[in-house]
Amino acid sequence: MSGAEQQKQEKQQKMRALLQELLQRAGNGTCADCGAADPEWASLTLGVFVCQACSTFHKANPNISRVKSVYLDPWQASEVEFMASAGNDAAKAKYEQKIPAFYYRPTHTDCQVLREQWFRARYERDEFVYIEKQEPYSTGYREGFLWKRGRDNGQFLSRKFILSEREGSLKYFNKHDAREPKAVMRIETLNATFRPAKIGSPNGLQVTYLRDNSTRNIFVYHEDGKEMVDWFNAIRAARFHYLQVAFPGASDADLVPKLTRNFVKEGYMEKTGPKQTEGFKKRWFTMDDRRLMYFKDPLDAYARGEVFIGSKENNYTVLSGLPPSTQGNRWPFGITIVTPDRKFLFACETEAEQKDWIAAFQRVINRPMLPQEYAGTQTHTHKVTGM
Repeated sequence: MSGAEQQKQEKQQKMRALLQELLQRAGNGTCADCGAADPEWASLTLGVFVCQACSTFHKANPNISRVKSVYLDPWQASEVEFMASAGNDAAKAKYEQKIPAFYYRPTHTDCQVLREQWFRARYERDEFVYIEKQEPYSTGYREGFLWKRGRDNGQFLSRKFILSEREGSLKYFNKHDAREPKAVMRIETLNATFRPAKIGSPNGLQVTYLRDNSTRNIFVYHEDGKEMVDWFNAIRAARFHYLQVAFPGASDADLVPKLTRNFVKEGYMEKTGPKQTEGFKKRWFTMDDRRLMYFKDPLDAYARGEVFIGSKENNYTVLSGLPPSTQGNRWPFGITIVTPDRKFLFACETEAEQKDWIAAFQRVINRPMLPQEYAGTQTHTHKVTGM
């Protein structure tokens, strides 16, 4: 190796050592965008350290951000000095000055559309620097067209939606000129969660609400990712202001986790009927908070039945395996949920799925029940309507 090459190598080692020191600084040890640990990329224009997954948004938008690998790319002293003068905390102070409490901040486990629009909202559109740019989701009223899946034919058709905080509802209309809505969803029972793979669109949103104390599913999407994320945050804003009125003493930190919720787990299992003498049938299960619902098809509007999962203090337990006398299950990995009234038997195709479901049930059962959940058990415990 020539002297010049050795000097060059030593310089890069020094640069990397300095970058390593910068990553140890407060704020820099997690991705500036999604919070994932140990970021390995740096934006030379924004002055932030980001993870591999979030670096793809930066690379795709060179007009906003120019990134380098902390470990693999050569660094100039001036670039390291810039990163030393910036950093994740400084960027947070600059780009996240006025984030509404209700706005959803995605993590590394969230879908692409949420993370990409979070990137654009901060670095491209300056939504959290200028409050007027938040109007699409903060005004308490939103009107527009979304592609909605038909309940019976499965086709996605354009439907008009109106979200009104003042009326406390989200409505949709089957015809563009219709005066009466096809459905009125009350804000107090409304939930929204992105389910792109299930819906078959990268911007697919599942909206649920209670109708006659049964969960009703609506599946929608929009071609424009920003439009769909704006609808999602508008729903969260409406829920936030409803909960502020419903719980006047509660802090923002208490209310924000209640705005929308992701499902605890979803997937296929087999189940048998209440007498446990019927054959097992494959069903799609959704664990939504304490409601375990099952569907013939993942995109059904209504569940075939639902089971309330209480806490261990109320004698709910989950066991690996099935009672010895059980027959009719094709899948070998059983799960038994014991409730105060009866046992529910399920079977999973793989051991990994069995372990995941047991862990999900255990998390719910380990969580103490809230007073309002006790009241709710009287109306929806173990409502089983069919196989």
